[in-house]
Amino acid sequence: MSLKRRNILQAGSVVLLLGAHQIARGATIVAVRLWPAPEYTRLTIESDGLLTSKLVHSPQRLALDIEGIALDPTLRELVAKVRADDPYIAGIRVMQHAANTVRLQVDLKQSTLPQLFNLPPVAAYKHRLVVDFFPPKAADPLAALIAERLKEKDRPLVTAPEPPSQVTNDPLGELIAQQTQRTTRVQASEVARPALSMAKTDRLIIVALDPGHGGEDPGAVGPGGTREKDVVLRIAHMLRERINATSVKGSPMRAFLTRDADFFVPLHVRVDKARRVQADLFVSIHADAWMTPTARGASVFALSQNGASSTAARWMADKENKADLIGGLNIKTHDMHVKRALLDMSTTAQINDSLKLGSALLGEIGNVGRLHKAQVEQAGFAVLKAPDIPSVLVETAFISNPEEEAKLRSGDYQEQLADALMRGIERYFAKNPPLARSRPL
Repeated sequence: MSLKRRNILQAGSVVLLLGAHQIARGATIVAVRLWPAPEYTRLTIESDGLLTSKLVHSPQRLALDIEGIALDPTLRELVAKVRADDPYIAGIRVMQHAANTVRLQVDLKQSTLPQLFNLPPVAAYKHRLVVDFFPPKAADPLAALIAERLKEKDRPLVTAPEPPSQVTNDPLGELIAQQTQRTTRVQASEVARPALSMAKTDRLIIVALDPGHGGEDPGAVGPGGTREKDVVLRIAHMLRERINATSVKGSPMRAFLTRDADFFVPLHVRVDKARRVQADLFVSIHADAWMTPTARGASVFALSQNGASSTAARWMADKENKADLIGGLNIKTHDMHVKRALLDMSTTAQINDSLKLGSALLGEIGNVGRLHKAQVEQAGFAVLKAPDIPSVLVETAFISNPEEEAKLRSGDYQEQLADALMRGIERYFAKNPPLARSRPL
């Protein structure tokens, strides 16, 4: 090889090495995360610079090409993060597709509708590239409640018809009755018995439980590392068990969770879900935090139309309303004007009922722990703006206080909180019986 040619090749190698070095410095991968859940799976790539990407999608797999980076060990961690129980992702392969492009090839378990978007730095996060894997047809929360009701074994599926004056206007119950009636007819025909001509089920009293934060949004984090999103989800599961085992004047109660696992749910979706099942109550569960570790005690908040009841309440509402920014809302796929309009339809009657519910809860929580404020506070929490559902936000304790953080991590204390919330819900219904209502199907 001639000296001249060797020099040219060496110079080219130096250029390539410098180029690769500049690419790596231009966008360094900080972390990769996967959040599998029945509703959707989220893939997040966090970096110290904005990533440029494009997506190629087919029913069996998805290819995500990320430009301006080189393959590094952090990206390779995605391969091991895929869980066997992920409803959508079967596996991930990571490869250097071109000199300045890394390809993530995602093998799918089922057809999905992927959404690709970037999130700017916020809170503790740097730039995030996000891919959400949604099912072609979103799950119907009302159908899930019906399925749960039909699986009950401790109650007869078909009850005797009542006089028309005693039948509540509840299409949810009517649909369950129709399904159980069809089942009875099939069974009857097999043994040559006449089918029932009429069936009725009782009206379900539905309490929407809203564990705060989730997924990309950990909520407040205590000095010992306890994450708000984990604590409130456990409390919600405990409260669900109690609600599902309770009835009000013979009508069974059923809990509906806005999130049943560790994934992010936008604020307006939490409200939409509760309205979709026409919940009778909405209880959002959180753990408070403050700038100093001395703050302590539980609080209950209702919505306010006329400003916050205190400076602290306003600060708390502003903090909670930023959950969409931290959790990562793809604003390009939503008509935010419509969502804001939905969240502005609060009513005086809803707020009055919410204050009654909050007072009942506060009285019971005070029996198991210290209260931060003895009365229900009010502020403009976005998650409380369902116009037709009494809605409260419960701050169970200050997770930023080391003593209260230890309590929140205790299974016994979580059980006590769930018991207190259950008693508060029963107290509210004792004075404010649920009305008959139509549930749109």
